[in-house]
Amino acid sequence: MQPEMENGRRAVDQLCAKIQERGRRTPFSFPEYIALTAKFPERIFRNIFQMFYDMIHSYIDVGVDEYPDDPESINYVPYDSSRLFEQGTDRPFFGDRLFVNRLLGHISSFRRGIRQNRIYIFEGPHGCGKSTFLNNVLMKFEKYAETEEGSSFETVWRLNRKLLGNGTDPTAKYLVEQLRNIVNHSTRGEQDPAPGPSAAGKEHLEIACPSHDNPLLLIPKTYRRDFFDELIPNKDFKHKLFSHKQYEWVFKDSPCTICQSLYNALLDILDSPSKVFEMIYARRYLFNRRLGIGISVFNPGDRIHRMHAVSDDHIQNHLNAILMDGNRVKYLYSRYANTNNGIYAIMDIKGHNKERFANLHGIISEGVHKVDCIEENVNSLFFAVMNPEDRENISDTQSFTDRITYVKIPYVLDFNTEIKIYKNIFGNQIRKYFLPMVLENFAKIIISSRLNPQSAAMAEWIPDPGQYRIYCDRNLLLLKMDIYAGIIPSWLSEEDRKNFTAKRRRRIIAESESEGDRGFTGRDSIRMFNEFFQAYSKKDKPITMAMLNLYFKKHCCAGGPIPEDFPDALSGLYDYTVLQEVKESLYYYNEDHISRQIQNYLFAVNFEIGQTQKCHYTNDELKITEELFETIEQKVLGHRSTRDKRKAFRKEVQNIYASKTLAQEILIEGKSVCETHLYQSLYDRYVHNLKENVLDPFLKNDNFRSGVKDYATESFKTYDKRIREDVALLMRNLNTRYGYSENSAKEVCLYVIDNDLAKKFAEH
Repeated sequence: MQPEMENGRRAVDQLCAKIQERGRRTPFSFPEYIALTAKFPERIFRNIFQMFYDMIHSYIDVGVDEYPDDPESINYVPYDSSRLFEQGTDRPFFGDRLFVNRLLGHISSFRRGIRQNRIYIFEGPHGCGKSTFLNNVLMKFEKYAETEEGSSFETVWRLNRKLLGNGTDPTAKYLVEQLRNIVNHSTRGEQDPAPGPSAAGKEHLEIACPSHDNPLLLIPKTYRRDFFDELIPNKDFKHKLFSHKQYEWVFKDSPCTICQSLYNALLDILDSPSKVFEMIYARRYLFNRRLGIGISVFNPGDRIHRMHAVSDDHIQNHLNAILMDGNRVKYLYSRYANTNNGIYAIMDIKGHNKERFANLHGIISEGVHKVDCIEENVNSLFFAVMNPEDRENISDTQSFTDRITYVKIPYVLDFNTEIKIYKNIFGNQIRKYFLPMVLENFAKIIISSRLNPQSAAMAEWIPDPGQYRIYCDRNLLLLKMDIYAGIIPSWLSEEDRKNFTAKRRRRIIAESESEGDRGFTGRDSIRMFNEFFQAYSKKDKPITMAMLNLYFKKHCCAGGPIPEDFPDALSGLYDYTVLQEVKESLYYYNEDHISRQIQNYLFAVNFEIGQTQKCHYTNDELKITEELFETIEQKVLGHRSTRDKRKAFRKEVQNIYASKTLAQEILIEGKSVCETHLYQSLYDRYVHNLKENVLDPFLKNDNFRSGVKDYATESFKTYDKRIREDVALLMRNLNTRYGYSENSAKEVCLYVIDNDLAKKFAEH
């Protein structure tokens, strides 16, 4: 054989082996399946609802909680849903933080067993991506079902013609004894059972359960509890199986009518439960949307089949011949059986889908469907997507409303997610064309059009928004956007941060349910970004806030979708933020010196003025004077603090130090003074005030501005050493801490200096 032919055959053999391994559906015996159940109970004892829950969580990763020690946390955490919605898809869906938290809240009910008799309607305006969302989820579910973690199993009958012709077995024992013997026989061996083929020739008639039932349902309900109690070795899982609502189906559900009829007929003929169970097999349940197996998706234009009952004359004739009675088993089922223990989805409730939706009323309410005179179990996960205006199409099903759960899919309300959409369409490189924060601010202006202008929850929390007028709009939309993105901004007052309780947070997050169905659509946003980017992107000059404001002026006319004062407020917040970044980048005070001063202060407040004491923490000899206290208190409270305010503060510090810091944290908990809450609070306030004034000496020095402008040029070498060191520190920190390039760092520093931003925010 030629080498090329040999290599080709080897390649084909390897391919075939991989395909067989991936898609192996060879039925394996009931004893083998029972042994598999004992080994992997979490995987086997799982219906479609629990499997869908596991699928979602297998693709979604929990991000880092920004405030892990926040006592008022409502568990509104960041989730990375990219593996579920974006990766490996033809059209990615970008779910923001609000939507993913909302979705997981609904999905959690699947795990707890609170799932029966419902249809989940994903409702959202045109262009929000709801169809893309559902298509991607169904695709990932299909892929998950192909993995070992996502495996589920269905019943297959192998009817032995020869055995059925031999009559009955008078020595048959009770069913539960036979089942226990099966378990003991299959678990006694040295090797773990692996699903494999059993000898099957022409003497077998193979029939797959059309409803994809779990083979465990063929164990009669009377015996299931005792049987599983003996079977399952894992005590923790066994406790969950017998006590948690999510496993009620194991003891309550019945097999489909066809399987139940077959079981009863075979038991009558053979009079031997063991011989009946020898004819029961299990195989992988492989979901295939294109074939409508396990997943069926219907579009409005898909016509409805008027033949409600499905039968197979070939199988029916064989059954009649084997069982010698045409009335024992009716091989008859509906098209809903295709998605039993699977997913039935309706794309838009219009056209033919209006009738499909109406037909689901009785099925979802009762969990059964009539096929001629036969009742058919329907345990499916029902989904639909719908535009808000199509609600009138379901107005005739008012008695059905308590069976509907609406899951809102609005336009994106998280600016970080909006940016991901731009990057997906225009490329990841777009960020390098913007000054830091300007791209985020474009997204915030778009999102401002989608929010309700008034917020009862925000007004209840902050009744006087005017206190934040220099960096927030009057309706506090900028603050709300930060909260939606999981950010508690630093410019909030200490009092408002304390009042940001869990109850208020839930009310604010809940308001997102009524937002995102107005303003700029997703398509509008992409069109506007493309227009803006094409007009202002230059290789040698970054896109600035001035350019952003210029572009959006034409979209801010009276009655437009953007709130009138929003762009100005956004510019104010931008100015405040870049000022803080420049201050932070210039700050290089001796932190050991600050720590020493605070430790001395905490020690000194416990003594009267005029005394001399040696500090236990620093070993410094301290002369307790008003000047000693005032020096540190002005750094903590600010230079404008009055004498009375400083004395009141000093008394409060002494009380906290004596009652909690020393008595509890140091003496009982064994903390060092620098690990206590009081020390950390004083340190943070001290450093904050130092940073607030860090620019003062530089703004009065014209050489500093010139040094910034000439940085990284030959002229920069002519400046004195102090200027060069300060400017170099500033540029280096802006790059490493905030992502500025050399050019953009110079640009933002000149912006801060030339617009005298330090003076603008001096009193705040």
